[in-house]
Amino acid sequence: MVPFLDLRAQYASLAADIDAALGEVVASQQFVLGPRVERFEKECGAWIGARHSIGVASGTDALLLSLRALELPAGAEVISPSFTFFATAGAIWNAGLRPAFADVDEVTFNLTRDTIEAALTERTRAIVVVHLYGQMADMEPIMELARERDLFVIEDVAQAFGARQRIGGDWRNAGTLAHAGAYSFFPTKILGAYGDGGLVTSEDDAIADRVRKLRVHGGHQMYHHEMVGTNSRLDALQAAVLSVKLPHVADWIRRRRAVAAAYDAGLAGAEHVVMPATTAGNEHVYNVYTIRAAGRDRLREHLTGLGIGSSVYYPVPLHLQACFAELGGRRGQLPVSERLAKEVLSLPIYAEMTSDQVEEVCAAVRSAPA
Repeated sequence: MVPFLDLRAQYASLAADIDAALGEVVASQQFVLGPRVERFEKECGAWIGARHSIGVASGTDALLLSLRALELPAGAEVISPSFTFFATAGAIWNAGLRPAFADVDEVTFNLTRDTIEAALTERTRAIVVVHLYGQMADMEPIMELARERDLFVIEDVAQAFGARQRIGGDWRNAGTLAHAGAYSFFPTKILGAYGDGGLVTSEDDAIADRVRKLRVHGGHQMYHHEMVGTNSRLDALQAAVLSVKLPHVADWIRRRRAVAAAYDAGLAGAEHVVMPATTAGNEHVYNVYTIRAAGRDRLREHLTGLGIGSSVYYPVPLHLQACFAELGGRRGQLPVSERLAKEVLSLPIYAEMTSDQVEEVCAAVRSAPA
């Protein structure tokens, strides 16, 4: 038996520190924003290398508030990959904008300059680049295109906390290369809270200032509202948990890479699956380890029968979702996204996995009928 994820193992290693941090917040009775949140924002911003680091209520809100802070005209088009979690396009829609879906690269699962250019129209004003599964999209040519076309870019970093890319000889963290970065601290993430939580990073003072206003109903001073904002504050209990976990993230990422390398070795020669690839100049963090298999559903059923957890991220591309029907998406429009949706399968990966568990998963995959 190998669960898809085991959060209890992580808690067991940190229980004393987590419990003490939560106890301090409860004793202080300061639950909304305040010193604990400010401390985490500073710590996390320094870890990422971001000028501004702003805690919000969820990863979805991080996207939504980032988009609203761009102050785009109503109905403007924002390019999004079709092969991603719903929140990417849902935030575009809920910001009063129009998602324009682009296909992705078959190897990295990410947007490229070419796939973005294929989706551009005269109404395009921004791009949301998702760093899917833990590997960054190739940002230099995307940012070059954005500068040429005068477009805003937001990095969706929900699955890529700690991922890095070599830019001009220097390693840069995901979330520091565009106008804003949107992070999720959902419990299953590499840096996960004990509930919902999110973060916006930006190098732009004006965008950061607007996000700070938007998260507290549109103003810095209580009862004085410069914008119509919302209630999207990272609470102190979540910040306390995240502050305890943050110093361990680098070690967890190293362990995830070791598990991924063991999978690569253990599945080598398995002709019915395609392993994920890390492209040159990238450091993958393996938020999930995602293989491809033409007989994906049969393989998943086989693994389930052997007690091996797995998950499908994502079975229906966004351009074919019913809620976006009015955008005119049709089958065959984005062939790579549609093919990936039928083939991807994520295997268990977490820092606490043992070598025996990895081998058990590999043996189960290798024993599946082709």
